[in-house]
Amino acid sequence: MGNTIHYKLQNGVRAVRRWVIPYLKSQIHKNEFRPILCYLYTDWRCNIDCHYCFQYNNDLPGMDMETAKSSVDWLRSLGCRVISLMGGEPLVRKDFVLKIVRYGAKNGFFMYLPTNGYLLDRDFIDDIGRAGIAAINLAVDAVAPRKGLPKALLAIEPQFRYLVQRQKKYGYILFFNINICRNNIKDVKLLTEIAHQNQIGTDYHLNEPPQQFVKVEHYKHHDDMLSITPEQYDEVDELLDWLIQKQREGWPMVNSIAHLKAFKGRMRGQMARWDCRAGKNGALIRPDGSLSPCFDLITYEYDWGRIWAPEFDEDKLREVKEKCLPYCSSTCFYTMGHYYNFRAVPEWVRKHTRVG
Repeated sequence: MGNTIHYKLQNGVRAVRRWVIPYLKSQIHKNEFRPILCYLYTDWRCNIDCHYCFQYNNDLPGMDMETAKSSVDWLRSLGCRVISLMGGEPLVRKDFVLKIVRYGAKNGFFMYLPTNGYLLDRDFIDDIGRAGIAAINLAVDAVAPRKGLPKALLAIEPQFRYLVQRQKKYGYILFFNINICRNNIKDVKLLTEIAHQNQIGTDYHLNEPPQQFVKVEHYKHHDDMLSITPEQYDEVDELLDWLIQKQREGWPMVNSIAHLKAFKGRMRGQMARWDCRAGKNGALIRPDGSLSPCFDLITYEYDWGRIWAPEFDEDKLREVKEKCLPYCSSTCFYTMGHYYNFRAVPEWVRKHTRVG
């Protein structure tokens, strides 16, 4: 019991120091680019091929160490204290990721690792724990692998069990990242129950096609990206209602209830306008150090600047968002927009203390 209390308290304190304080400072500097969270794309490459993913590309080089450390230094100078390592699959270069996590943690960052789990092993889990990782986002879309959805719990169960076993020793938060597709709706519920049984959190995405004005020539699955069709609307509605009820019962979920409700409109092409903070309080750093406001725009041909020299022009951001917001329910930026409100901040801190 004492170990659990210490773990929850540590997560709460870390949430205040790494999320809340930068949020408050960003409110003071409202007219500046002040990222609360930034995504560092260390690699485009991936070891698996999920049919909905249009961002991985095994033909492109990854980030070098000089760019990675310079990115951390730049973000620190802006008051940012949360970095998520992205891909592709970040663990295609384990030693590189370890060095960046260690460097970021030593500089006061909440270092956050999304991974499909295939390349994890016990030694690396211990190494990344000692390096100071704050959160591990385990991407699983199904219980068992199926066509187009290789991210499955049974494929990585030993890694998952060890992650659960070691989370209180190292203090990291563990949660499932689940993409709701047309062929995994029942799995989403089961994975949520497994997460609850293991006292970890969950995070949900609604499978979305790439924006029509964004170039993704390398993407292979335009005809089979597992998007939800009208035949699944009722079943997805039922799932979302169940998730909302479980969150009201205290099950830890990254998504707000408002976001889960918004999924219903999004899949029907009726997405209500929301407070997107991309390019203002969040952004992405590509492997070459260039910038993008968000995930869907990462291959959009426009110069948003580089680290140390951002060019997030407000008029251009407004113009692009007029095109993309009606078709986007980005979990990362919708969540940021929802909690970018002082009345919602205590709930965000509580979510950090509910796991474990």
